[in-house]
Amino acid sequence: MARAITDPAELLRCLELPNLLADEEAERRFSMRVPLGFVERMERGNPRDPLLLQVLPGVAETQWVPGYHADPVGDGASIVAPGVIHKYHGRALLVASAVCAIHCRYCFRRHFPYTEAVARGDEWEAALGYIAADPTIEEVILSGGDPLLLADGQLADLSMRLQRIPHLRRLRIHSRLPVVLPSRIDDVLLDWLRACRLQTVLVIHANHPNELDDSVCQALARLREAGIVLLNQSVLLRAVNNRVETLLALSERLFSAGVIPYYLHLLDKVDGAAHFDVNEKAAVSLLKELRKRLPGYMVPRLVRERAGTPAKMPIC
Repeated sequence: MARAITDPAELLRCLELPNLLADEEAERRFSMRVPLGFVERMERGNPRDPLLLQVLPGVAETQWVPGYHADPVGDGASIVAPGVIHKYHGRALLVASAVCAIHCRYCFRRHFPYTEAVARGDEWEAALGYIAADPTIEEVILSGGDPLLLADGQLADLSMRLQRIPHLRRLRIHSRLPVVLPSRIDDVLLDWLRACRLQTVLVIHANHPNELDDSVCQALARLREAGIVLLNQSVLLRAVNNRVETLLALSERLFSAGVIPYYLHLLDKVDGAAHFDVNEKAAVSLLKELRKRLPGYMVPRLVRERAGTPAKMPIC
């Protein structure tokens, strides 16, 4: 994290690209952060590199587009206690961290009010109290930011407190770290994961096969050996992964690494990310082609999230 690049000019110098590709106003609105290991997977001299496009602040982010909002999935209206978002029956989400290792330009929480919404210190009591008081909640989702950026001691303490709630059965962790900062998957982290009585699912986030280098696959192998169920969610992004061959390669590489392709999300219509959007008709066409060329267990479900709906909506 300390060595992550936060200056667009530095990133472009590393990639032997001109400064003019970045936009200062876009960076001011939503700061850039990208770990060096992720930068090393980018192609030098290629301004259209699919990993670069996910992280470089661009002028398109500053253009207002009708229909795009600060809170496209209704998180704000679903905050029921400090750090708790409760939208769907049977599961609740804990906003465990306000920090990410990488700032994805399409992030649906790029405008999220973390200062007010993240539980800190004794506020965990209110969050855990809410979950304990609702016996219909069987699964807790740790999200953020990125929950794996909490210290190991904090994660172990939080998981122990969750394990004491008798009606909880599963712990789901959503994290980009196994992909963008695979060194985070160390012995201490694996020890507390193994010790958790709750069935643990880790949902990683990879959008392009070039994200999955040897270091990532090694980290994923360690997680599998610890008995963790591994799923992947992707976002369908224009100019990044909206080609059949790219999605085929991503599913193949994920499955080879022991990860089930789980969701392919249509873009959440967050302000600043309209240039990434792929229309629904094109997305359905891509999924139909994937079904022709992949076994069913390697085809992700194409979904869209809409505020106020009881679950993510399958598209096809």
